[in-house]
Amino acid sequence: MRVLGNILWFLMGGVVMGLAWWLVGVLALVTIVGIPWAKSCFVIGAFAFFPFGKEPVNRKVLTGEDDIGTGALGMLGNVIWFVLAGIWLAIGHLMSAVACFVTIIGIPFGIQHLKLALIALAPVGQTVVDSDRQRWVN
Repeated sequence: MRVLGNILWFLMGGVVMGLAWWLVGVLALVTIVGIPWAKSCFVIGAFAFFPFGKEPVNRKVLTGEDDIGTGALGMLGNVIWFVLAGIWLAIGHLMSAVACFVTIIGIPFGIQHLKLALIALAPVGQTVVDSDRQRWVN
């Protein structure tokens, strides 16, 4: 079911938002200063292409340790991200979610867009894991 959901998602618009994430990542990469944000964009962009069977999770929850993206610098990075790009990607996902919620069949796709909209607001310090992976729940 996961494979079918991912194929339908990709064909019915997931490719557009995934490419939007990657475009923002390339723009961040070109600025040199935006390299930390670019890495997040490419990870989440891959998640945006095929979101079923995966979950976003905070790296601190996953590893149990702080890193540069989960501490104070990560919070500052998320504030800068929110102002420059996060709000626009989140709006794109929200608009896509509303379009998906119009039909009953689109509800699972709308839920995935809402997950992506939330992660678009503050991606620094986040990573994507398989839903089957139970280690991060502990």
